[in-house]
Amino acid sequence: MIETPPLVDQHCHGVLRTELGLATFEARLVHCAGPPAAGTTFFDTQAGFAVRRWCPPLLGLEPHCAPARYLARRRELGAAESARRLLRGSGVGAYLVDTGAPGDLTGPKDLALAGDAEAFEVVRLETLAEGAADAAGTVSAFLAGLAGAVHHAAAGAVAFGCGAHAGYAAALAGAPEPPGPGEVRGAAGRWLAARTGGGAVRAGGGMPPDPVLLRHLLWSAVASGLPLQLHTGGAGPGPLAGFVRATAGPRARLVLLGGYPHHRDTARFAAAYPHVHADLGPALARTGARAAGVLAELLELAPFGKLMFSSGGRGLPELHAVGALAFREALGRVLGGWVADGAWSRRDADRVAGMLAAGNARRVYRLDERG
Repeated sequence: MIETPPLVDQHCHGVLRTELGLATFEARLVHCAGPPAAGTTFFDTQAGFAVRRWCPPLLGLEPHCAPARYLARRRELGAAESARRLLRGSGVGAYLVDTGAPGDLTGPKDLALAGDAEAFEVVRLETLAEGAADAAGTVSAFLAGLAGAVHHAAAGAVAFGCGAHAGYAAALAGAPEPPGPGEVRGAAGRWLAARTGGGAVRAGGGMPPDPVLLRHLLWSAVASGLPLQLHTGGAGPGPLAGFVRATAGPRARLVLLGGYPHHRDTARFAAAYPHVHADLGPALARTGARAAGVLAELLELAPFGKLMFSSGGRGLPELHAVGALAFREALGRVLGGWVADGAWSRRDADRVAGMLAAGNARRVYRLDERG
């Protein structure tokens, strides 16, 4: 048995406060553009099977029980009690909570209370921009307010994040360097005018910032000295290569999130750049029974000090729990197998497990300095 400390979930969101029916639960179980094929269910996925394996025992049921029975038990307990049992059964000691996702989700304090854990905030840059825009009447007032908002957020948060992956990936692919003051003013003016004129909004409820303004936001986050979490999206980390190279230096800390099935490329970036770290992430929960294989591939490519656990959980507390429990099992299978083969010592296996589970995140995000 490989020993790990309480996990640090270095990227997740809050959980829903409301009761869920079968269709709503399934829609949040996997990322899909539409409903399941006729006559099928999203429970018939690796993620669905993982939920049925790990979560029923936390609610007092047998593993692999039928989805209808599981959801009936969930309704019997209620959303709050179900979340409490799932989160506390996951072995997570600290959550880094991205507070920018839409929906009626719990914040860091509520997640900490439900999970009997610490919780820290990851601030979305777009949220800061929208707040500054709402409070400003001119471009100058907006830019001053935005600078103040970034400075204020940096004093309380442990990291910045950005949810508009497609927007910033496209913006950075062509021009990764920080924009000049004139460019920023022009971009701010265009964005404020478009907001006033009722431009297109994104799914989260706000209007995506201008590409130049997105670059300004990202570079403001780097300048703050806090880590910057970047989703790598379906294309993998390739479009971010220029930005990664441009930010290289002692002040920058980039954390590349997600990327499956391009996880090997993300691990290569972490290996190649001293200021880049890679997320083990929700790929382990999403791949279910194949999680150990995915974890082994990441450990083939990146130094062990550059990898950090996260669940990526959002909405369903099941995703937080499965992410943590699947990670622990995959870690035990991979490292335990290497110990059994004589390739690793047990002492080294426990040490590396502690790094991946919590130690690396506590160092990168300087959690122990937060008291």
